[in-house]
Amino acid sequence: MSSTTGRHRRTRTITVAAAVAVAAGAGGAYLGLAPGGADAASSTVVVSTTAALQSAVSGATAGTTIQLRAGTYHPTATLKSTASGTSAARITLEAYGSAKVKIDGSQLASGSWLAGIYGSYWTVQNLTFQNSPAQGFVATSSTGGIFKNVVTANNGDSGFTLRGDGTTNNLIQNLDSYGNYDAATHGQNADGLAIKFGSGTGNKVTGARLYNNSDDGMDLWQWASPVTIDHNWSFGNGKNRWSDTAFEGNGNGFKLGGGGAVAAHVVNNNAAWDNTLHGFTENSNPGAIVLNRNTAYANTDDGFYFATSKARLARNLAVSNGTGKADLGSSTVSAANNWDAGTATPSFVSTDATTAYGTRGSSGSLPATTFLTTGSTTIGSTMN
Repeated sequence: MSSTTGRHRRTRTITVAAAVAVAAGAGGAYLGLAPGGADAASSTVVVSTTAALQSAVSGATAGTTIQLRAGTYHPTATLKSTASGTSAARITLEAYGSAKVKIDGSQLASGSWLAGIYGSYWTVQNLTFQNSPAQGFVATSSTGGIFKNVVTANNGDSGFTLRGDGTTNNLIQNLDSYGNYDAATHGQNADGLAIKFGSGTGNKVTGARLYNNSDDGMDLWQWASPVTIDHNWSFGNGKNRWSDTAFEGNGNGFKLGGGGAVAAHVVNNNAAWDNTLHGFTENSNPGAIVLNRNTAYANTDDGFYFATSKARLARNLAVSNGTGKADLGSSTVSAANNWDAGTATPSFVSTDATTAYGTRGSSGSLPATTFLTTGSTTIGSTMN
């Protein structure tokens, strides 16, 4: 799918007659006008069929809320919108109440994304995007997006992607992205979360679990602006779980650059474990990346790899990584980490990761666990 930027559209009003027609003939859609009747700018569409979902997404305008009844939906074409909401009239795509909703891409043509949003001020929440032949969910040049309690699983490329210049002030909260694998390129592209090929400030990722993906857990390749990354877990990435004899997945927990981009990402209170390369890596980003209170445990290579950047690392914890705790260059500033002189390594309460795979809290928060906790108030991730 070619790269485009989102465009803004005028808010659409709908007549009573049109609302009746939608309710009668949308194949599983019900449209309810907001208070104020036909002149109201917002509307709610409740869908229960794939055809109604595709129609609702393609026809959304500022103020539209699309709610999906419980079930599994099988689009035959990419769910795509070029519409934008506004800060006061967002476009929302969400499950109806507490419904369990899966959007499944197994009937899409080869190479198709499952969902592609080319607009701003979208809220997407409480939905699963799975089994796409390519990317699961992609937002291009989005401003003010809120992506909350989303699952992207077992897709044919990266699970969740932000991309494009002008990508600003987006929040990715409580994402679960796992099992994504690009068979055609032998696992070298499918990340749990890809923020790639673009720029824009104010983007934040929090509460994510990025695991068992063929390439990296999080990948910021050619992203030219700072991203705030806090309270996320990345684990089990880069392993050949697909019996691919030509497997090429990397397996970094947090890949914080690459491709010549310079960005001072802020990385606080995250954990990376059991990845096949580094836990945290600059990946040739020379920027002044800031890393505080992160934990790297049992990764195959280094816990922290920052050989060329101007990174500043403080109060980080690295234990039982294959190559070493940290590989740091002369431009890196390191203080109060457990590889620095005078800083002790606290003991973990538990090294059993079972509870990290557990059910999230009622609000979508990371599951409660004692895994990799130490009780320390000064060093390492708090694992929450």
